Amino acid sequence: MNVASFVPKQKTLMGPGPSDVSSRVLQAMAKPTIGHLDPDFVGFMNEVQSLLRYAFKTENEVCFPISAPGSAGMEACFVNLVEPGEEVIICQNGVFGMRMQSIVERIGAKPILVKDDWGKAVDPQKVEDAFKNNPNAKLLAFVHAETSTGACSDAKAIAAIAKQNDCLSIVDTVTSLGGCPLEVDGWGLDAVYSGSQKCLSAPPGLSPVTFSERAVAKLKARKSQVPSWFLDFNLVLNYWDDKEKTRSYHHTAPVNALYGLRESLVILQEEGLESSWKRHRERHIELREGLVKMGFEFLVAEGDRLPQLNAVRLPAGADDAALRSYLLDNFQLEVGAGLGPLAGKILRIGLMGYAANKKNIAILLGALDSYFADSPR
Repeated sequence: MNVASFVPKQKTLMGPGPSDVSSRVLQAMAKPTIGHLDPDFVGFMNEVQSLLRYAFKTENEVCFPISAPGSAGMEACFVNLVEPGEEVIICQNGVFGMRMQSIVERIGAKPILVKDDWGKAVDPQKVEDAFKNNPNAKLLAFVHAETSTGACSDAKAIAAIAKQNDCLSIVDTVTSLGGCPLEVDGWGLDAVYSGSQKCLSAPPGLSPVTFSERAVAKLKARKSQVPSWFLDFNLVLNYWDDKEKTRSYHHTAPVNALYGLRESLVILQEEGLESSWKRHRERHIELREGLVKMGFEFLVAEGDRLPQLNAVRLPAGADDAALRSYLLDNFQLEVGAGLGPLAGKILRIGLMGYAANKKNIAILLGALDSYFADSPR
């Protein structure tokens, strides 16, 4: 078999992730590979941690990227903080709250579910009621930015309820980091994880995480061993914790992927975090105006809507699969399908990081206009 080099076509990525990656990030990843314990790389790691603290708005010592995608960040938070038999309140308003439940069950803990309709934000009153009915709960887990629906929940209010009940919060910020307001310290969030491929606009494969002092204390006080060797922070932190000016081998870190993440964080710092939030909001408004004119309706109410993940109901008579195939085949443009009960009913349109720009909006609206002209409803 004679297999040639793989050269993918240039695509415009406006789905739920990954997002477009800038040439600066791609060029950074092409730099020479060095050893993951090389003295030059040790200083580089400190810079990555400092940049992540800026993005998360935290001073937490524990702040680093896991060498795996956002789903591993989710699992890491649970396996490090949840012990068998513990009660964990889990907010479910989409796909990723369901994944939280699955992980908790695999650990041997007891999930207590707080359910809201897909497309709705988590209801803080339901969370308060769950604590009243389950006073022994040890943790509260919820998704800040639900990628499956485009709903944004009030992380500050929900985390405050956890703290009032002497519980830790585990928070999914995979789609929110860099794209909309997120303040780990200011909102009192305890265990927070994200992904490199959304609003940070780095390639997929890394999961930034941060733990508060309260979360670290619970980890250190565990009665049972962390049920994952690779994700055990007691071990991983021997590599990422530089207090003793030494880093010990845990695993071979993805050096070039970390080059890309660092460059994406430098780009975020150059723009300014608040400016990035503002840009995502402004591009969302522009996209919204164009989509509404075409007959699209948004799934999520405006006050709870993510600017970077736009879930829209298909106009009457439009075929989901045919529309997405048309965009990909004719415009090299990717948008996302609905998941679960929303499959075939919505499009998920991403405006994330580098992709949140006027050019991409014009390409998408023009492509949609072309589709409906060719396929009259």
